[in-house]
Amino acid sequence: MDSMSIKMMRLRFENNLTIKEAAEKLGISPRTYSNYEQGKSKISVKKLIEICLIYNVSADYILGFERTEQ
Repeated sequence: MDSMSIKMMRLRFENNLTIKEAAEKLGISPRTYSNYEQGKSKISVKKLIEICLIYNVSADYILGFERTEQ
């Protein structure tokens, strides 16, 4: 599992959502959502933005980009 998958799973748990509930919020099947979490399917930019809105996080966070001080 990659870091994006782990973050998605952690966010879902922190928000007390089942895979089915998270999938419903995104308008996708539970299997598709599960595949996202397991890193088996790629997430479109549109769905990534929707995921960010649902969990109130930035795309940078989910994608694993971290800012460094210069």
